[in-house]
Amino acid sequence: MEETLFLEAGEGKLFTDPHPDRAREFFRKKSRAMVDKTMSVSEAVRRFVNDGDYLAVGGFGTNRIPTALLHEVLRQGKRNLGLSGHTATHDFQILAAGGAIDRVDVAYVVGLEARGLSKAARRLFEEAKVEVCEWTNGALAWRYKAAVMGIPYIPARVMLGTDTFWKSAAKTVTCPYTGLKLVALPALYPDVAFIHVHRSDIYGNAQIDGISVADFDLARAAKRVILTTEEIVPTDYIRDDPTRTVITHYCVDAVCHVPYGSYPGNMPYLYFSDEEHLKEWLAVDGNPETLKPFLDKYIYGTKDFAEYLELCGGEAKMETLRRKELLE
Repeated sequence: MEETLFLEAGEGKLFTDPHPDRAREFFRKKSRAMVDKTMSVSEAVRRFVNDGDYLAVGGFGTNRIPTALLHEVLRQGKRNLGLSGHTATHDFQILAAGGAIDRVDVAYVVGLEARGLSKAARRLFEEAKVEVCEWTNGALAWRYKAAVMGIPYIPARVMLGTDTFWKSAAKTVTCPYTGLKLVALPALYPDVAFIHVHRSDIYGNAQIDGISVADFDLARAAKRVILTTEEIVPTDYIRDDPTRTVITHYCVDAVCHVPYGSYPGNMPYLYFSDEEHLKEWLAVDGNPETLKPFLDKYIYGTKDFAEYLELCGGEAKMETLRRKELLE
């Protein structure tokens, strides 16, 4: 059989090590015990997020985003973070506004979908304050998949014949069976993943209602996982229907009880996104002179996510958003 041949390489920088055996050295030492992992958001970020770490965020767009954790990253002044910009909208906007990231694997960032563009996020690129490597949404998701499979890369046909390939860190290889040219997507092992879920037990066995996007693989690819959850349920509740367990306890390092934790994003079947507040974000983040007092008010000047929610309308606002989501 002919040896697999390396053909072409994109010009992008590879920000993480795809070597599965080196990743396994870390995972081998990670405890799989079912112990109580509940803690506050501030403790979880303090314990498991270090300056210079590479971060990945679960959810999709403004749906099921772990807002409380992202705010806490800014409060604690974490710096020089890398980011997997898989489907990043308001999450990227928050990190960009706080100057927390300096490198990003880009599939979808800067835009908040139909709402418009974050100018604070865009400035990072215009002023060359962030290193960039480009991918597609599928490519980043499959990089998690490669990590979960314990292989250094996964072959695909995505990005062939596009400028995205040349701006990525992917390479092309020859298939040893067919001779076809394929793209080799390197495995992605984030240092830490933030994922917001509908419910979890105290150990980190978690359920997600609706589409999980790439979070099944993300939770298994990341070296450390911090969950925020709408509710904490008894383990017997999880065991009653184990087929719904998307994330298992042995992946998880911290479980934080954060009701409404995706706000101002949408939480499927629970509450709609706060379009007024997202519009307010977009209105102020275009100018540092308006962005700073906004961040001081809503993030740096609040002690936690609960205070932030109160500033935004509290239970009354969430009830309105709940009715909107359920079309009551």
